[in-house]
Amino acid sequence: MAGYNAYIDQELIVLLKQGDHAAFTEIFNRYDRLLFIYAYKKLKDKEAAKDIVQDVFIVLWSARQNWEMKGSLVSYLYAAVRNKALNVFRDKAIGDKYLASLGDFINNGAATTDHLVREKEISSLIEQEISALPEKMRLVFTLRKHHFMSNKEIAEQLDISEQTVETHMKRALKTLRLRLGLVLYLVVYLDLWHFKK
Repeated sequence: MAGYNAYIDQELIVLLKQGDHAAFTEIFNRYDRLLFIYAYKKLKDKEAAKDIVQDVFIVLWSARQNWEMKGSLVSYLYAAVRNKALNVFRDKAIGDKYLASLGDFINNGAATTDHLVREKEISSLIEQEISALPEKMRLVFTLRKHHFMSNKEIAEQLDISEQTVETHMKRALKTLRLRLGLVLYLVVYLDLWHFKK
């Protein structure tokens, strides 16, 4: 990778779009720490900041061939981190409202229209993220969440090992934790745990 650190961002982007791993590594090395600091200042959460920055770089690599840069690379990266941080705040706000509403429901013994609307929003957001999982991972996760099947039952139905089922579940939960934020992730996790066999 000798010499890549001498390239300007625009040159690295051209190489990145051609699938050049070394160019991607140089971009990562150049901006990873700066983006982490930026994300941490916004979130005050090291793990969430790391997850967001990692996700930005995953998207950069995955969408490299169709990516059109408008403005500078650094502006794009900072904007991507900012947007993901805002999503974390949004999801946390929705989750906090949901939990507050759920608390009211438990204390008052009756579901209000507002509670039901929020619950529908939460369910819709969770299902949207589940549907975005890779096909096999989504299938394993759906069999557990909606059909309440054990790892053994899922393995038998899909003709795969229980270890593979466990791996898919762990990866699905990690992905959902990143995309949904902690509060909504806990809703999913507790739901799964409740029906675990």
